[in-house]
Amino acid sequence: MMKAVILYRLRSISGIQHARLKSTIYALSSGFGKCGVAVIRVSGPRASDAILNMTCLKYLPKPRIACLNKIIDPLTKEQLDNGLILWFPGPKSFTGENSCEFQVHGGRAVVTSVLHGLSKLCDFRPADPGEFTKRSFYNNKMDLTEVEGLADLIEADTEFQRKQALMQLEGSLKHLYSSWRQILLENLANVEAYIDFSETDNIDIFVLENVKTNLEKLSKEIKTHLLDNRSGELLRDGVKVAIIGAPNTGKSSLLNALCSREAAIVTELPGTTRDPIQVSLDVSGYSVLLVDTAGIRSQSTDLIEELGIQKSKDKAQEADMVILVVDAQYLLDVNNIDLWLQEYTHNMKVECNNYLVYVNKIDIIPKDQVFRLEKISQVSNWTICFGSCKADRGLADMMEIFRNNLQKLCGNPNFENPRCTQARHRYCLTEALNNIKKYLEISKLDNNIDIAAQPLRKATVYVGKITGHISTEEMLNIIFSKFCIGK
Repeated sequence: MMKAVILYRLRSISGIQHARLKSTIYALSSGFGKCGVAVIRVSGPRASDAILNMTCLKYLPKPRIACLNKIIDPLTKEQLDNGLILWFPGPKSFTGENSCEFQVHGGRAVVTSVLHGLSKLCDFRPADPGEFTKRSFYNNKMDLTEVEGLADLIEADTEFQRKQALMQLEGSLKHLYSSWRQILLENLANVEAYIDFSETDNIDIFVLENVKTNLEKLSKEIKTHLLDNRSGELLRDGVKVAIIGAPNTGKSSLLNALCSREAAIVTELPGTTRDPIQVSLDVSGYSVLLVDTAGIRSQSTDLIEELGIQKSKDKAQEADMVILVVDAQYLLDVNNIDLWLQEYTHNMKVECNNYLVYVNKIDIIPKDQVFRLEKISQVSNWTICFGSCKADRGLADMMEIFRNNLQKLCGNPNFENPRCTQARHRYCLTEALNNIKKYLEISKLDNNIDIAAQPLRKATVYVGKITGHISTEEMLNIIFSKFCIGK
């Protein structure tokens, strides 16, 4: 009884979703607020009704050719605006359905009146967030990686984010992951055929050996793809950079210098910064989230300062890169700078695999000491630069090193060698790789081939989930909810 109720509810939900996809939707696509031109998009089986009932046209205009006409209320026939109308018959449209656009003047009253007019048409309703793109996906105009690329392109703040998102929208990941899924499907078919027909001797005796060779090659490709140090995700999400150091070493001054504005309060008093200060930057096309932290010292009797120090350590642990600011006066008697930095960071109890050391306040130590420190740093295993925030010295060199480090972390987008851009992709590929390895291990024993086929099926499913060939409604809703209503 319970099973029947659940099945009935699932079918009801599926039916409602199907009905919503069959209705005609409309929305403002160009963003809210006053502007010169606003674009109102319509898509669905009755999209042509919008043109024939809300303009003075007796026939649909030529596809994809702008037509200037009066836009009128469908019931009262009152003129609402003069605008351009474009007709996109399916399947040659963004959604794959019949679609049209009204390009009107961007005043709020004009946009509101046109949207209100559309609401009066039969079987028309406002679009849900991301519904135009969702329909494009369901009509096989885009796969999920292209959908995510479109979302990233809309959200891109920097040049390299734009390039990576555009390549993904153009199908860089789709082609790669679809080819891997095709390889898995073909080899799975051979395994299934061997299981079903091997006893009839109609199957090539080398079929399993060929499958083994193909899957070993594929597993190497997937493994190499995953060994990218999350560079694609860092480029997409932005690189987290924590500025840490002892109190009064010039961390906030460095933050202000990098931002070219006073983002943090700077005083001569140690411990001025208590809570982390976060600033987003575009550094030569790379998105950076720069975090200024409270000064770290080994002992403190101030409870609030202790909380600030712990936050600093937490931010450093979360960071993809750490800029360690050191007062040049600390190094006056240092001869082995690598050993000193190792002990210094150990005492601070901060661990990071990617340090950039900025030796600040070189303007207050003798020039011969600066020369000596620069010389011994040349053979250091640490990335070290010298300067003075107060005297505006060495910042250009520091920024150049900073850019180089960002490039090493994020790389440059490349269509021929696309990278993982989502944690979702990485998880599915990791699971697919694990299941391919399981198949190769189990299939060593010929009598276990029917058992070995199961992980191979799972591997195929996981790769299919990335592109949306195999999906769940919940996952799709999460992805499409990230879009604005008109997209």
